[in-house]
Amino acid sequence: MPTLFVATIGGHLAELAEIAKRLPEDHDDVRVWATQDHPQSRALLADEPNVVYVPDVGIRDVRGVLRCVPLAHRLHQQWKFTRVISTGSATALGFLPYLALRRVPAHYVECATRVRGSSVTAKVLAGVPGVHLYTQWEHLAHGWWHYGGSVFDGFIVEKRPSPEPIRRAVVTVGTMDDYAFRSVFEALAPLLGSGGAIERFQGAPVETLWQSGCTPVDDLGIDARPYVNGDELEAAIRGADLVVSHAGTGSSLTALLAGRFPLLVPRSASAGENLDDHQELLATELARRDLAMARRPQELTAEDLLAASNRFVVHPDAAKPFELLV
Repeated sequence: MPTLFVATIGGHLAELAEIAKRLPEDHDDVRVWATQDHPQSRALLADEPNVVYVPDVGIRDVRGVLRCVPLAHRLHQQWKFTRVISTGSATALGFLPYLALRRVPAHYVECATRVRGSSVTAKVLAGVPGVHLYTQWEHLAHGWWHYGGSVFDGFIVEKRPSPEPIRRAVVTVGTMDDYAFRSVFEALAPLLGSGGAIERFQGAPVETLWQSGCTPVDDLGIDARPYVNGDELEAAIRGADLVVSHAGTGSSLTALLAGRFPLLVPRSASAGENLDDHQELLATELARRDLAMARRPQELTAEDLLAASNRFVVHPDAAKPFELLV
């Protein structure tokens, strides 16, 4: 049963990797992955024997989508796929329509950040015969949309018996190349940086890993790195007392899977930090489920950081399976 998994790097790929773990496996399953060549994909799919790197596909990138179609044809000729599964984003458009029109059952799982409405990718795929659409939020399951599960199912948050100091922290803004997120670093540098509010409060410095993406931060007095290898970042998150992240699905999920209660700071479209405000919706929903703390950059306080650091997450080994229609 050869299955093709397709996703753009970042949160989309992180979600698909988690969903793949929750699918029932047959003894003769063959899994082929199609995504971009990136440190995240190389780390996340290191144990997968069949990984194909595809061209970058940007936002509303019609040419990028079209470049993927011949690759979809060649892969199908080689593997004869019996299903294709994707979490988006635009990379999905180069594969799912082509394969669906060749009677390969196609499954599109909308990114969990879409709490209230559909992405552009989903709206396009809704018009393609043979593509099954899934939402990860039960309140959106109606009409053509089905609920098969969510990557955020099964997490339990607990509180530490007594408060502990923040010795190690991770601040991450994901893999986005198109949008800087300066406001979160401006807010956190006086709190977590050398001589900052947390150090003064607890009488001990905080060892912080700052992952800044494309954001310029050289003038803020912090030692930041644009990108951190996936394995290194996950290890740092597992060893951290505090994780502060943009409200991307991949970053949020990585923190939860590592047992950390994330403090999520959503990007703002009005500030030029993202295309839209879906991160704010996700942060609000995860906070409502008590799986995260949500704050805007200007709202961050030392008390928030200390409160978030004194909670942790348990992820049951037997997560609820993700159910596909066919």
